Amino acid sequence: MNTRTQITIDTELQRRAQAKAAELGISFAEYIRRLVAGDLGESHAKADITALFDLGASSTPTDIARDKDKMIGQAVWEEYLRDTGRLPKRRVRVQKRRR
Repeated sequence: MNTRTQITIDTELQRRAQAKAAELGISFAEYIRRLVAGDLGESHAKADITALFDLGASSTPTDIARDKDKMIGQAVWEEYLRDTGRLPKRRVRVQKRRR
């Protein structure tokens, strides 16, 4: 059950908090609820999946279900090359299969 609560905060602080809530795409009330829940260790915020998989960044369509091993291998290899300062010798492309 929810209860209504009234608080008083500085005008500038409220303006900045409302701007942050708008940036996150949530209401001011939801922003405050998340802050309180997080402070009390009860945060249940869901991660944005696009941050994990960088969805929409590919210029060509992919079939992740079929090509996931190749795609993960390519990503790991490219990260290794970046970390070691080496340039990739060739770019591995996932070939389309004919049906």
